[in-house]
Amino acid sequence: MANVKSQSFKKNFALTMMVLPGALWFLIFKYIPMLGIVIAFKDFKISKGGFFASVINSEWVGLKNFKFLFATNDAYVIIRNTVGYNILWLFLGLFISVFFAIMLNEIASKKLAKVYQTAMFFPFFLSWVVVSYFVFAFLSSESGFLNKMLENMGIAAKDWYMEPKYWPFILTFVSLWKGTGYNSVVYLAAICGIDKTYYEAAMIDGATKWEQIKYITIPSIKPMMIMMTILGIGRIFSADFGLFYNVPRNSGALYPVTNVIDTYVFRGLMKMGNIGMSTAAGLFQSLVGFVLILITNKVVNRIDEDSALF
Repeated sequence: MANVKSQSFKKNFALTMMVLPGALWFLIFKYIPMLGIVIAFKDFKISKGGFFASVINSEWVGLKNFKFLFATNDAYVIIRNTVGYNILWLFLGLFISVFFAIMLNEIASKKLAKVYQTAMFFPFFLSWVVVSYFVFAFLSSESGFLNKMLENMGIAAKDWYMEPKYWPFILTFVSLWKGTGYNSVVYLAAICGIDKTYYEAAMIDGATKWEQIKYITIPSIKPMMIMMTILGIGRIFSADFGLFYNVPRNSGALYPVTNVIDTYVFRGLMKMGNIGMSTAAGLFQSLVGFVLILITNKVVNRIDEDSALF
């Protein structure tokens, strides 16, 4: 038995070494920090003995830190914004990403398709700080491109960073612009894995291009679409901090439509320095996301077992 295990280890040694860096990264940055969850239930105070001594010496406060999210007048606004934006972008992003993936796959010139694919994928690598300056170049009240266009058309310039009614559309556009390329590549990879003989048989039977997409492409990538949707549902209570903080440039006038759980916790942490409250918020988001993934996966399991995540 020992010899079998030894031979198996030697046989898979190269693959094990390839997995090791990723496994160590998850262990150091994902699993070990989970021990800090205990801070969510303590009134964390920094002491001379270092971090671990601070955790041990801090007073237990139970669920008091969790009240920070719900005992405020802004609780409804931040939860509404966080959940509302995520639900909208989840389904809108799914439709747009699948649409572009199918369009890229249908381009006859593969070189041209690669150019389009690269152009769409590029925004994903930009930090939100860089994106915020791109947006500011368009929306600046003094020298913004859009205001210059409005002035040339005889329309009064707008102070975009003081007008909350426009920002649900601006944030939606920016979020989709940055994320569609990545999601499209994921779906494009799934499309490329479809057996080409299906399309050949469909063409022999006289199926149009739309019928091929409707009856072959979309059903074939449905498991990927469901998996991405389940994972997206797990992030419904988590917002992209960079998008909601940097792009609106932390404008107080825009808080009614840009304040989400992550930005609210950050501002509370900066003002009060209460690490326990921020830890409680992160734990709440993770637990809710985990439960939502389990529930959604259970529902999918009952409908179509083969399309479930696990």
